[in-house]
Amino acid sequence: MVALPPGPPGLPLLGNILAFRRDTLGFLLESSRVHGDVSLYRLGRDDVYFLRHPDHIKDVLVTHQHSFAKGKGIQWAKLFLGEGLLTSEGEFHTRQRRLAQPAFHRQRIATYGEAMTKHALRCRERLSDGRELDIHAEMMSLTLAVAAKTLFDADVHTEAPEIAESLGVIIGFFPRFALPFASVLQKLPLPGNARFDRAVALLDHIVYRIIAERRASGEDRGDLLSMLLVADDVEGDGTRMTDRQLRDEVMTILLAGHETTANALTWTWYLIAQNPEVEACLHAEIDGALGGRPPTAGDLPALGYVERVFAEAMRLYPPAWGLGRRALKDHAIGGYTIPAGALVAMSPYVVQRDARWWPEPVRFDPDRFTPEAKAARPRFAYFPFGGGARQCIGESFAWMEGVLLLSTLAQRWKFRMAPGPRVEPQALITLRPRHGIRMVAEAR
Repeated sequence: MVALPPGPPGLPLLGNILAFRRDTLGFLLESSRVHGDVSLYRLGRDDVYFLRHPDHIKDVLVTHQHSFAKGKGIQWAKLFLGEGLLTSEGEFHTRQRRLAQPAFHRQRIATYGEAMTKHALRCRERLSDGRELDIHAEMMSLTLAVAAKTLFDADVHTEAPEIAESLGVIIGFFPRFALPFASVLQKLPLPGNARFDRAVALLDHIVYRIIAERRASGEDRGDLLSMLLVADDVEGDGTRMTDRQLRDEVMTILLAGHETTANALTWTWYLIAQNPEVEACLHAEIDGALGGRPPTAGDLPALGYVERVFAEAMRLYPPAWGLGRRALKDHAIGGYTIPAGALVAMSPYVVQRDARWWPEPVRFDPDRFTPEAKAARPRFAYFPFGGGARQCIGESFAWMEGVLLLSTLAQRWKFRMAPGPRVEPQALITLRPRHGIRMVAEAR
């Protein structure tokens, strides 16, 4: 008999679903603390092998990545993302990534810096001293404006509330994927399903309209959509993306480039507000490097501390808090055999709070990301953007956006905590603050 990894006891039929849904992050932290680097829990009929050692994660994401396919959460995401880069598999994924890659070359991304700073300037001009706000809602609005400009060269100001509400409805459905018979529930005439369908339909209407307008004009506006429209698969069949393929990629990039960055920025402001020494160093670097002028992409090398602050915030609160895979064949790891068909789960949130790699793991310390400190850690002790062939294609875009937006806003404003609901992370498809985060803007 093949030995199974240790794991928490579960209920008949349900396994560990109730504990997992009640406090997903707490469940994973406790399970790995008690049961070690390889543990086993059950979600209904599914066995889930949970990995927390960087070497094991590298094995799945890089060394033997072709032995694994995407997990159940991504299969659910296909309901609204279709066959975009996040959800597609095999040769089709390779083709789509090949077509999209030129839009994310470093030189191309640098041209988006101006739009990022421009919208951050607009955001900071709207603020007033003493104004109370939900910093999460503010960052969602800002990153949506940036994503719309760089992706579509469009101003979606009038549609922004509907887009944000629709994305919120869609993301709120994520916990359902772990339920037994989730696929059956999705087909029932339930009010929640109707809200989900309306949200997807609204986003489809906006995206398809923009694609149709751009095809009709034939204009290259220097944005991501223009690049995708004219991309030829010269290494494959020589064809371009269909409207459906464009829709899926645009929807994926909109979610990834808007939702994840907004969450990362939200948690960054939250942590800065609680660490005045870090805030003082941040302001000193910004003031010294920029001298009061708005930042540009060319200033990024001089804003190394800002980047380290952003990196440390994503260590503690990674927007993509969990990754899942499904074993395509039996695979040995950590002294155990993961059988074909079993699910594999990995969590940046858990690994990036492991005291073996991060002494005093809950302490906020941007100097963990000096070149020397980074070189001393295993590669997959930090993986907020995934790894391997499926590593986030927009990673350099996200780093630039985070540094430019933080620098632009911090030139003029501090944000202080305001009375409100207790701040707690909510593990949906991204790591959101469950009740938002109330803060007060304070002029510098």
